[in-house]
Amino acid sequence: MTAEPAGKKGVEVLEKRTPFQGYFRIDTYTLRHEKFDGGWTAPMTRELFERGHAAAVLPYDPARDCVVLIEQFRIGAYAAGVDPWMIEVVAGIIDEGEDPEDVVRREALEEAGCEIGELLPIGTFLLTPGGSSETLAIYCGRVDSAGLGGIYGLDHEGEDIRCFTVPTEEALPLVMAGPCPNANAVIPLQWLLLNRTELRRRWAPAVP
Repeated sequence: MTAEPAGKKGVEVLEKRTPFQGYFRIDTYTLRHEKFDGGWTAPMTRELFERGHAAAVLPYDPARDCVVLIEQFRIGAYAAGVDPWMIEVVAGIIDEGEDPEDVVRREALEEAGCEIGELLPIGTFLLTPGGSSETLAIYCGRVDSAGLGGIYGLDHEGEDIRCFTVPTEEALPLVMAGPCPNANAVIPLQWLLLNRTELRRRWAPAVP
């Protein structure tokens, strides 16, 4: 027997407030929603962290069969009690009216010093739907990794980013080695391992 989604249900927002507005925003909702049995929940209050939406790209060199990764300090990891220097893929916040593809091309230059060629969409994901509306649009981007590597980032944003390349086969085990891997790196790396043969055939036809 196959389980099916229960279908759309109603949501009634009774009140919405914004108790904090800084670089990020906190909204407070008082709402109720329909239940699986057809009734309604009692009114409940939920805080929602609003930071906008983001886009990420895994730069992949099909000729050398390697990926470009970055490493930087993350306050969330520090507060969680894990190593705050996290291995990630290139990513950035999408400004209002901005195209996600433009974001990843810009961020690839700022964070890794690389120019992205063709982009393939991997998918758009909710990262923490229990407390944030943020979505992450993830791409795989074709690059020539020759000469890539070094320290990048914008000083006025406090960025100190190490860029490096690693063979594709070694990338996912490297990311998974820590106690709490970064999902924005795990998702595209797993996708690449599943689609690498077809992708190399498409992007580097001369490569066996």
